[in-house]
Amino acid sequence: MGRLLKISLGIFLFSSLSLINFVASEENENENIELGEELAKKSKDAEELARTGSSISDDRFMHGFLAALSVIIVSELGDKTFFIAAIMAMKHPRLTVFTGAISALAVMHVMASFFGYMTTVIPRVITFYASSFLFAVFGLKMLHEGYHMSPHEGQEEFEEVNEELRKKEEVEGRGGSLEQGLGSKKEPSLLAFVGKIFLQAFTMTFLAEWGDRSQIATVILAAREDVYGVCVGGILGHALCTGLAVIGGRLIATRISVRTVTLIGGVVFLLFARSALIISPE
Repeated sequence: MGRLLKISLGIFLFSSLSLINFVASEENENENIELGEELAKKSKDAEELARTGSSISDDRFMHGFLAALSVIIVSELGDKTFFIAAIMAMKHPRLTVFTGAISALAVMHVMASFFGYMTTVIPRVITFYASSFLFAVFGLKMLHEGYHMSPHEGQEEFEEVNEELRKKEEVEGRGGSLEQGLGSKKEPSLLAFVGKIFLQAFTMTFLAEWGDRSQIATVILAAREDVYGVCVGGILGHALCTGLAVIGGRLIATRISVRTVTLIGGVVFLLFARSALIISPE
């Protein structure tokens, strides 16, 4: 009887240990499955991130950045806004002129970029090839203009803008004299003078840039490239050109070959159009 009891107790203990071991094995197996699924998910996410990249470092951002930078530089060098900044910087504080001009250009560029981005509701294949066609048209037009352009086009444009600014200052001067004649004895403060120069640079640059070739090119670029890359690259391009204008002044403005820059710009635009045959729209 005692022996039978010992055997039964041994069987019970063995069965209990086997059951506990089985349950533990099932839990470990479930944990391993969950861990494997989690690792697979993380691996998939990592592969997706490596493929698309982040919003700042991916290929689309850099492509849009470089495209906008190059298009703005070849479009703005020798442009009317370039000469406005150059002439005003010869008569007024350079920093004030630069701040007013780049503020206007940045506002216009961001507006144009997001206007182009709005067209992305249209299937990308359509906007990609349509923008490539427009780049080709722009490129051929710039080559045509550059070929028939006078070698002294830059000097002529400079003198034209200088005359416009001179007439504007004469009108403002007569207005100021009239106010003083009516009994105004208050001397204009430095802050008011700086604000006036800033406003003049901002207004004239804004109006000159409206409907300009670089603005239209920005709309086209933003329709096919990363809009944030286009914004950053374009603003940097405007800052470089405007900075060059206010620092170099008349020397750069009169010696720059608008004809050469226009021809180079035409080639750049055609290269972007040519990319449609190499780069997939997707």
